[in-house]
Amino acid sequence: MRHVDFSPLYRSTVGFDRLFTMLDGLGQPEQAQTYPPYNIERTGETTYRITMAVAGFDETEISIEAHAHVLTVKGEKAEEDKAEQNEFLYRGIAKRAFERRFQLADHVEVQSASLKNGLLHIDLLRNIPEAMKPRRIAISAEPVNVPKAIEARVA
Repeated sequence: MRHVDFSPLYRSTVGFDRLFTMLDGLGQPEQAQTYPPYNIERTGETTYRITMAVAGFDETEISIEAHAHVLTVKGEKAEEDKAEQNEFLYRGIAKRAFERRFQLADHVEVQSASLKNGLLHIDLLRNIPEAMKPRRIAISAEPVNVPKAIEARVA
């Protein structure tokens, strides 16, 4: 495994420690988790959608939680009655529990979630506060011919 040392950057930056931690974690995959499969798409300038394939789960068996820049989606299948279980010759539809975590950027909020046809759709919105948005500053031109005077108080 390759490991990048970000300690020299800590000396010259302030407030980027979370970014460096995330970059360091990219080199260490989280136990090669592949279930359930998902898509992340940009649906607009400030809107996103996460779509997860959760076949066999219903709304009561899935929980979604957003906390401290982390979106956590958990699925836990209810126990089936042992008497009704059939003998499977091949089982391709997974019914195992899962937990998938997504790192959210600053000011990204979960708007809604819906489950339809075995696909869980989570809609996200990047809502940047007005104080953080770039703003245009007008430049005023001073007349060039006006001499500049220093004002002083007469004693």
